[in-house]
Amino acid sequence: MSIKRFGYMGFEVADVRAWRAFATARLGAMEASASETEATFRIDSRAWRLSVSKGSADDYLFAGYEVDSEQGLQEVKQSLEAHGVAVRVAGQELLAKRGVLGMIWCTDPFGNRVEVYYGGTELFERPFASPTGVSGFQTGDQGIGHYVLNVPDVDAALAFYTKALGFQLADVIDWTIGEGTTLTLYFLYCNGRHHSFAFARLPGKKKLHHFMLQTNSMDDVGLAYDKFDAERAVVMTLGRHTNDHMISFYGATPSGFAVEYGWGAREVTRDWSVVRYDRISIWGHKFLAPA
Repeated sequence: MSIKRFGYMGFEVADVRAWRAFATARLGAMEASASETEATFRIDSRAWRLSVSKGSADDYLFAGYEVDSEQGLQEVKQSLEAHGVAVRVAGQELLAKRGVLGMIWCTDPFGNRVEVYYGGTELFERPFASPTGVSGFQTGDQGIGHYVLNVPDVDAALAFYTKALGFQLADVIDWTIGEGTTLTLYFLYCNGRHHSFAFARLPGKKKLHHFMLQTNSMDDVGLAYDKFDAERAVVMTLGRHTNDHMISFYGATPSGFAVEYGWGAREVTRDWSVVRYDRISIWGHKFLAPA
């Protein structure tokens, strides 16, 4: 598998200032750069991991996946083109903006921008320091976490992300959210993290359902929960998922999609086999009505 990890993510947001406050005070991320129209945030030794750019969508803008070298980049490019995907090579301006050595990008079958890169910028000389005292986020070889997209055609999504991009299917959950309404969620991995990406045909118009950050300590999750709870911004209570076993909660972002904040997920192994579940959580994860 040429793609090694989920490296960064960008959102188009209506209120950059609100996101700057949210990312630092609620999530515990470290602001890396900021202006009236965009901002970037750190959660580890990389120069940035999350980006917000001003716009009306309040939704997904792009996801960046990391390969180890130029050779890996070319392997992904060849795979995409072999599956009929139009691939563009990033110019110097975009490379400089992302802080990477090389990049290609394309769109999935629904127009969602996907970037693949190598050579991200490290800032070991300027250690990550959370403004809220978060002990750290689990990144490294696993990347920054995961995200879940709402797609109109799950078969097309599965074909693109597994065959063209090379992800592996971890498992599926048939999630009943109401009488007669069952959603099938597909969870994909590209390293030891149980899933870096997931998708389903979901209700609502937003592309992005949520993104997830995984902390190094359960206390980090509990402290964040208290912050969200104080603002009546908890969307789903603390719970533990059936498939990755993560203990987490879901909170509201300034853009209307959610953030999952979690700890303790299990990892995929060499002898991993695909299974299905008919519940999304072992316990907890109860929906709360908006304030």
